[in-house]
Amino acid sequence: MGKLLAIDGLNIVRRVYEANPDEDSPEKAEIALRNAFSSFRRLLDTHQPTHVLAAFDFGGLTWRNEIHPQYRAYRTPMPPVLRERLPGFYDMLPSLGLKVLCLERVEADDVIATAVLRWLGEGRGDAIVSSTDKDLHVLISFGALLWDHFKNEWHDRAWVEKKFGVTPEMLTDLLALCGDSTEGIPGVEGIGQKSAAKLLNAYKTLEGIMAGAGILLTATGQKLRAGRDMAFLSRELVKLKTDVRLGVTWKTLQYGDNA
Repeated sequence: MGKLLAIDGLNIVRRVYEANPDEDSPEKAEIALRNAFSSFRRLLDTHQPTHVLAAFDFGGLTWRNEIHPQYRAYRTPMPPVLRERLPGFYDMLPSLGLKVLCLERVEADDVIATAVLRWLGEGRGDAIVSSTDKDLHVLISFGALLWDHFKNEWHDRAWVEKKFGVTPEMLTDLLALCGDSTEGIPGVEGIGQKSAAKLLNAYKTLEGIMAGAGILLTATGQKLRAGRDMAFLSRELVKLKTDVRLGVTWKTLQYGDNA
């Protein structure tokens, strides 16, 4: 059986860059990308995949901005000194045997979700996602595992339940209820993670919550009624797109002698 490794490229690059407290500079960017390159090599050595891809955000507007113009509007932009060096970094990755996927108007998370679900759906073997992004943890419900490169630890079903208080199947609805101000995802005002988890464990789905707690004459019920539209909009923003045209075949993504 095979093993797919899907790497969330900017999750590594940005975290390596931001770990350095120095001010933005070309030197800081060069050091970060050298260290990120080493991180990619270490991922390959650690997991020994048969197939691998490195997904990066293209930048600019995506399909999510079409349904919510404020999406990521207030997110801290990537430092220009780092962004202008990314194309050169992409050119280096094939030397490791990596295929870079950077597709316009979709995010890296959508690319990863599409590839992982196709791989698992075809019964090709294990699927590993290297990322710490919350939304990608829903892929655990389909049989994938997430790897935190920075902590050298696996994230599985038990990890999600301990971290978020819900199963991976409920994670998208939980993130929709909570929202994320840094991503421009509104959520329901006044509903935090603990409250959202309690509601989901009682009512199972966002629809169930709105049909149950959302009709109660309580403070929570009032919040849910007021935020109903924003909750369902937020779920559309949080939900991973799984039908991206990747433009590659499994043969394209074969890695080294393990294929």
